[in-house]
Amino acid sequence: MSGLTTSYRSPRYTPQRGAVGKLFARESPLRRMDWVLVAAAVALSGIGSLLVWSATRSRSDINHGDPQYFLVRHLLNLAIGMGLCVGIVLLGHHRLRTAVPFLYGFAVLAVLAVLSPLGSTVNGAHSWIVLGGGFSVQPSEFCKIAIILGMATLLSARVDAGEDPYPQGKAIVQAMGLAAVPIGVILLMPDLGSTMVMVVIILAVLLASGAPTRWLLGLIVVGGTGAFAVVQLHLLKQYQIARFAAFADPRLDPSGVGYNTAQARIAIGSGGLAGQGLFHGTQTTGQFVPEQQTDFVFTVAGEELGFLGAGLIILLLAVVLWRACRIARRADDLYSTIVAAGVVAWFGFQGFENIGMTLGIMPVAGIPLPFVSYGGSSMFAIWVGIGLLQSVKMQRPTSVS
Repeated sequence: MSGLTTSYRSPRYTPQRGAVGKLFARESPLRRMDWVLVAAAVALSGIGSLLVWSATRSRSDINHGDPQYFLVRHLLNLAIGMGLCVGIVLLGHHRLRTAVPFLYGFAVLAVLAVLSPLGSTVNGAHSWIVLGGGFSVQPSEFCKIAIILGMATLLSARVDAGEDPYPQGKAIVQAMGLAAVPIGVILLMPDLGSTMVMVVIILAVLLASGAPTRWLLGLIVVGGTGAFAVVQLHLLKQYQIARFAAFADPRLDPSGVGYNTAQARIAIGSGGLAGQGLFHGTQTTGQFVPEQQTDFVFTVAGEELGFLGAGLIILLLAVVLWRACRIARRADDLYSTIVAAGVVAWFGFQGFENIGMTLGIMPVAGIPLPFVSYGGSSMFAIWVGIGLLQSVKMQRPTSVS
């Protein structure tokens, strides 16, 4: 037998790979990423860049004489947002869990700063902090992330530790109190659109946590009572009341309070099946639709890309939500499930509200279209959300810490 040689390969033996092979090895993080989600998000952001450029290239009153002014800034915001996404993935949402108190405190201090002399009013909402150089921050966007992470931490602590089968009353009350603080501050701005998104996030988080149904019903009752009280106590600004009145009766004051929605529907309707062509929309170039690079960016798609282009945006948003729901359903612990479900509710409702208000099926609330609208704060927050989803997707079954 001495003349024979026997080779043995350990079950854990892995042949040497080149650089590309190592990146896409079976256990490589890149293989565990949801590339369909990434592709849909990048495609939406790319389409959004073109729409923002089309909406602003001829707006010399706001682009400082530079047709690429908003395009360059939008691409810069996108690059920063993607960088934040990569940072979240590398850090991991479980490690981020330990920093939740600091993130939550920072978010609350930021929205409180808006109510100080540092805050600025844009389109009737006192919800911005101007940094100078044409840059501004809307802290309410980051409060959405803080609420998701904060509530997930409180609701999942005892469940993931194996001490309770589902969140108990004390944890639910603490989570609701955590969410109530930034929402109360944001209502004072007032920023009704962000408040609506956060309420939907809270409902989704409680539902995903497995909280008893009585808590969900109680929250709905409290929310309805609060909305009634806000109206009766005249806490809404006059422009917000006018928006709801225009939603209830689209024929109300079409040259005044109903002007935005009327022009939005005209722009979308004039696009037909294939649209008038990028940069050739008459409503867009004629500047008939206000805030077309932000809140009403979907009208540019409807007019210039037509039903097919607008439908593509909705389809891509649907793909993002499908992959996000898939990630939430396959998460290995309650904390991860709640985080992913909160992001799903955030993206889903915000997209539905933004598109719905341009079509006249939702009241005008002044919130951006995820991935598409111009705005640094929104872009940063949205891509942080993508980073959280990817982190949940990439965690190993035994990596919970």
